[in-house]
Amino acid sequence: MAEIEIKNLRKEFGEFVAVQDSTFKVEDGEFFMLLGPSGCGKTTTLRMMAGLELPTSGQILIDGEDVSFKRARERDIAFVFQMYALYPHLNVRQNLEYPLKSQGFSKALINEKIAEVAAILRIEQLLNSPVGRLSGGDRQRVALGRAIVRDPCAFFMDEPLGALDAEFREEMAEELRALHDRMRATTIYVTHDQLEAMQMGDKIVVMNHGVIEQFGVPQDIYDWPATKFVADFIGSPAMNFLSLGNYKLCPGDSVVAFNDHQIKIPNNLEDFDGHLDMGVRPEHITLSRESEGIPATVLASEYLGTTQIVSVQVDRSVLKARVSATDDYMIGSPINLVFDARNISLFDHSSGKALRSDANQEVLAGG
Repeated sequence: MAEIEIKNLRKEFGEFVAVQDSTFKVEDGEFFMLLGPSGCGKTTTLRMMAGLELPTSGQILIDGEDVSFKRARERDIAFVFQMYALYPHLNVRQNLEYPLKSQGFSKALINEKIAEVAAILRIEQLLNSPVGRLSGGDRQRVALGRAIVRDPCAFFMDEPLGALDAEFREEMAEELRALHDRMRATTIYVTHDQLEAMQMGDKIVVMNHGVIEQFGVPQDIYDWPATKFVADFIGSPAMNFLSLGNYKLCPGDSVVAFNDHQIKIPNNLEDFDGHLDMGVRPEHITLSRESEGIPATVLASEYLGTTQIVSVQVDRSVLKARVSATDDYMIGSPINLVFDARNISLFDHSSGKALRSDANQEVLAGG
C-alpha cells in the first residue's frame, strides 16, 4: 500500500483560491476522510492527489516520491466516482476485465482476479448481468470491484455513496469499512456527511473555504474542536454556544461568568482579551429542577428512542440537551442547566479559534 504526504498544496483558478496551502499526512493503510461542505476544496484536493488536476504550488508525495506533476496513470492509484463511471454497453464481468486487459494481463490471471474480487464483494451471481439493470448499491460494488481488481497502491473515492438512498448508503458504508479492514488498503475518501466520516474514518481532515480547519482522529475532533466551524459542523445536534461578551482571561483561570452565574471550565492556558464564546455538547448538559445551575425555559422535546433532545431558552440563545427519554419536561416549564466542566470549550468570537486549556492542548497541538 502507500503513505501519502501533502505539503503546502495550493490550487488557484484565476483569482479564486480553491485550496490554500494544505499540509497533512496519510499513513500506510489508513482510511482517511476529507470532510467539509460543498465548495470547501475537498474534491479539488483529492483530484490533485490523483493527478486529475495539477497544483498551483506545493508537493504530493506517494511513498516518498514526488508525483505532483505526474499524470494520473503514472501514480498507481484507483479512483471511484460518485456516479459509478461504468461502461453501460458492457456487462459486469467485462467492466471488471477492462482495466486488466488494458494492462496486458493474461486471460487466466484476469479470470483469477475477477473471481477473487467478485467473492469479496459478493457479486458472483451478477458477473454476466448488464450494468444497466443493476441497483444503485450493486453498481457501486461493481465500480469498487473495478478499482480493487487493479491492486493499486491507494484508493481515492469521491463521495462514492452520494447517489444511494439512505438505506443502501448505510449498508454500503459498513461494507466499505469492512472491506478496508480486510485489505488494509490506503484509502482517501471525500464526503460532506459528517456522520459518515465519523463512522468510517481513521483520521479526518475538516475543510472550509479551501482551508484545513482541523486534522485528527474522529473522537478528538468531536470532543475538542479547533474552531467554531468544526464545533458547529461536527455533531448532530451541533455544539451549543453561549456568548459571554467581552472577557479577559489569564492562564490558570478555571471559572467564567454568565450573567451572575459561575461556570467551571478546564484550566485555561493562554491570555485572552476580547469577545468570548463558550461551547458545550448536548450530552454534557444536565437539566436540573434543583436551584443550582443557569435558569432556562423548556421550548421543545424531540424523542429519539433511548434519548431525547430538549431545546431550552437561555436569554436570547437556544441550547439543546441530550437526556434520557424517560425524563419528562413540560414545554414552557422552568429548568436549570448544569454544564460538565471537563468538556467545555472556549472560542475567540472574532477568529473562531479555540482557546487552549488543560483539556484540549494535546489535540490542538496535533492538528
